This record gives sequence, structure tokens and C-alpha cells, in this order.
Amino acid sequence: MLRKTIFSPENYYHIFNRGIEKRDIFLNENDYFRFLILLYLCNNSDAVDIRNLFNKGLSFVEILNIERKNLLVDIGAYCLMRNHIHLLLKERKENGISVFTKKIFTGYSMYFNKKNQRSGRLFENTFKAELIDSDNYLKYLFAYIHLNPVKFTEPEWKIYGIKNLKKAKSFLENYPWSSYHAYNKNQNDPILNKEEFPKYFKNLKEFNDFINDWLNFQPQQSNKG
Repeated sequence: MLRKTIFSPENYYHIFNRGIEKRDIFLNENDYFRFLILLYLCNNSDAVDIRNLFNKGLSFVEILNIERKNLLVDIGAYCLMRNHIHLLLKERKENGISVFTKKIFTGYSMYFNKKNQRSGRLFENTFKAELIDSDNYLKYLFAYIHLNPVKFTEPEWKIYGIKNLKKAKSFLENYPWSSYHAYNKNQNDPILNKEEFPKYFKNLKEFNDFINDWLNFQPQQSNKG
């Protein structure tokens, strides 16, 4: 299948992929950690041997401190959900996104299938890729990607608005599988290359106000009857 989106260096892209037949691709914490490790290590032109690193007894934190010299992409945001993932990427070099995504999705599929004694595809035939062609849309994606976990507490919040704002915000702040904490608390996240993306938020307050605006958004309901 030919891809409609043509990648080119210095452009920004929203990458989305999900499990085949919408199946869960993360079954426990180890699965999430494995994918985060892949996001970090596979962003490198050199070959990756994760099993060797584990055999050496390296911890998750130690692995995320391994030096990388030839980055393929810049990662601005990510979110891992039970059956899909979102990535905000900047093409760093020609074919960078294609090589990077092949490495992470192939590597994770091999890990998942071996662990769960299954075979065949784990992800859909090809990931979705969207060129971000405006500054406003790029900024919006920092909310869209990071707000995905709200679906766990408010499944239809985009249609009807949030009923329990305090609960939704608390869940979002405690969700560990996204880059949200790197923005709302300025925590270090070695997976990200924040400096390669526009600085839309001068401080933590501006980012949190931006997120709160979306959480407080009330969709206009159509009149019935």
C-alpha cells in the first residue's frame, strides 16, 4: 500500500497506530516500559540489541541514559493507550521517520508475540501519518495527544463535555504513559527533543492553562425535538 503522506526533513508529523482489529497492545506495565525503551533506543541510526542490555542488568533509567549519536527524528510528544499510540515527530533526516517507525513497531511486535506465544500482525497494516501544515494545528496537538487518557474516565467527553473535571484532571496528572509530565511539571524526559519544537508555552502555568481550556470546553449540543 502506497503512503499518501510523503515525509521530508524539518517537517512535523502526527503519527498514529493501533492494534489490529483494535486489540490491546499493552497488557501490563512491562509492555509500556518496553515501548518507551524502544522510543528512546530506536531513535538512532545504529542497531539496537535490547536483550543484551537487559542481560547486563541495566535498569530502565540506565537504558534511557545511553548515549545516542545519530538521531533519526525529534520527538515532541507521545501517548501510549491500551490499544493505540500517538507520536508527534519531526523528520530529522531523510527517511528518518520511516526507519524509526519500522524499528519500533517491528521490535515491539516481535517482543509482544514471543512473550504471548502468538504470531501474525500486532498492528494495523500501516501506521497513519499526517503532515502538520499550520502553527495552530501543531500547538493543538500538544493538547490532543496529551488529553487522550481522559477517555478512561470520561469516554464521551469530546461530545458531551467533562462531568467530573476534578477526577479527569487527577487521572490525567497520574497517567504515567505519556509525555504530559514533561510539560505540566517540567520533568526531564530523555525520549523528547523539546528544543526542536516551537516554544508555545513560556512556563508551566501557560501549558496548564492551555490544557484546562480544553478540559473546560463544552461542545455545543444540537437541539432535539
